[in-house]
Amino acid sequence: MFEPGHLHRANPVGTADQPVFSIDLHYEVRQDPAEGPMLHMRLVGEIAGKTFEEEFELHRDTAFNFASVAARIARKHGLPADASLLQRNHREYDQMFADIRTKLDMHAGDTVNLDHLEKDGL
Repeated sequence: MFEPGHLHRANPVGTADQPVFSIDLHYEVRQDPAEGPMLHMRLVGEIAGKTFEEEFELHRDTAFNFASVAARIARKHGLPADASLLQRNHREYDQMFADIRTKLDMHAGDTVNLDHLEKDGL
């Protein structure tokens, strides 16, 4: 389920290959005095009965990598790589990506500061 600023993913019926999980991704744009606009994400959830919460920030020009970072965090907490945290329902992923682009005023062809890739751990 997607609404601007929030995406919920769940698998209420686990299988041998896919655990039961419920994950909420909350996001907003924050203005950092030194770095400018930053995408702030908070992942809160439960995977196979274990709860977790993590937050991260990405610079405006590297925010397009949010799905990779969120998936890496989910895998770290037990979600299998093939569970496809964000792209299972591609329509909602597209809506989320468009919302983030709008909130950050991102446009195709915008330059990327390569130092931000390193700072953001990408």
